[in-house]
Amino acid sequence: MKLPVGKKNFLIGTHNRGKFREISQLISKKYKKISPTFLKIPSPKETGKTFRSNSILKVQFFSKFVECPVISDDSGLCIKSLNYKPGIFSARLAKRAGGFNSAMKNILKRMKNKKERSAYFVCSLSVKFPKCRPITVEGKVHGQISKKILGKKGFGYDSIFVPINSSLTFGQMSRQVKSKIDHRYIAFKKLKKKVRI
Repeated sequence: MKLPVGKKNFLIGTHNRGKFREISQLISKKYKKISPTFLKIPSPKETGKTFRSNSILKVQFFSKFVECPVISDDSGLCIKSLNYKPGIFSARLAKRAGGFNSAMKNILKRMKNKKERSAYFVCSLSVKFPKCRPITVEGKVHGQISKKILGKKGFGYDSIFVPINSSLTFGQMSRQVKSKIDHRYIAFKKLKKKVRI
């Protein structure tokens, strides 16, 4: 059973401009997408131990401030040879490093002599309609870590991740191509089977 369509506003629960843009493109054009920045809503502390728990934590937090549907995600890069890190600490690692570019350089340095370069991106996506419980799904895309930082079209760790069946990093792909194969899109497809958004 699908949830009813709510008001025409939709809060996208992230202060990350790249995420906001990607999620906005996935949601129906009939909704006006609102940023927490516009409403001066702060970010919650990510105290969860999994992508799922952080995703639910975020959507419940942002829902306290509005009476419209809210969507939030928690996502990150998991690298096999680094014990699947940075994982849920992906954004926090970048913040400590002084930005994603520095974080990517750090990862490539740590992986310089490693033959095992498999990795995957995870996106746990949660939506909450007023007076309803959150609904959460997960998307995952597998690939490899590149030897260099390649491309400037994405955000986050996109420029060191080469998805399976591609020779390009997410950072080298056009927005239109990436948005049809990445972890956020995979999660959103699952979500659309449960709700109308």
